[in-house]
Amino acid sequence: MSQKDYVKRGRGPSKKVPPKKPMPWVSVVIALVLIMGFIAFLWQIKDNAPDAEAPVKVPEIVSPQTEEELPELVEEEWDFIKTLPGYEVEIDETERPVSTKRYLLQCGSFRQEARAEEMRAQIAFVGLEAAVRPSDGSNGRWYRVVLGPFDSKRDAERGRHTIRDTGIRTCQIRYWTT
Repeated sequence: MSQKDYVKRGRGPSKKVPPKKPMPWVSVVIALVLIMGFIAFLWQIKDNAPDAEAPVKVPEIVSPQTEEELPELVEEEWDFIKTLPGYEVEIDETERPVSTKRYLLQCGSFRQEARAEEMRAQIAFVGLEAAVRPSDGSNGRWYRVVLGPFDSKRDAERGRHTIRDTGIRTCQIRYWTT
C-alpha cells in the first residue's frame, strides 16, 4: 500500500501525565489555624449582642438656647399676592401665516422602469401609495419613485420613517414643484 492509512496507524505517543504532588502540610496547617481562630472569634462575640427586648437608650440633645432666649418671628407680608390679580398680560394676536409649501418624498431614480415599479411595489406593502414619474434630462430618461404631495414636513418625515422600516433608506424630502 502506497497510501498511508491514518485510521489504522492509531494515535501518536500518549502524553505522560505528571504524578499528583502530595498536598503541602504547611498550607493545611495554616488553613486549620485560620478556621479555628475564626470560630473562637465568633464564640467570644456571641454573648456581646444586645437584647432584642431591652429598650434602646437614646441620648438627650440639650439645646443651647431655651424658648425664652429665641427671637420673636416677624410676620412677613408679600405684595405680589395682592397686586397680581390686577395685572393683565396683553398678547399680540397676529396669526402665523399658513405655510403654502408642500413636500415631496423621492425614494429612488432609475434608468429602467421595471426597477422603479419594483420599489413602488415595496412601498405599497407598507401601506403608502407611490408613483413612478418619468423625467427627461440632459443625460437621458429617468424613472423617479415619489410619494406626495405632503402638506407639512412632519407628514413627509412620518412617511420616510415608515418606509425606512422596510429597508429603503434612500428617501429624500424635497419641495413640491408642479
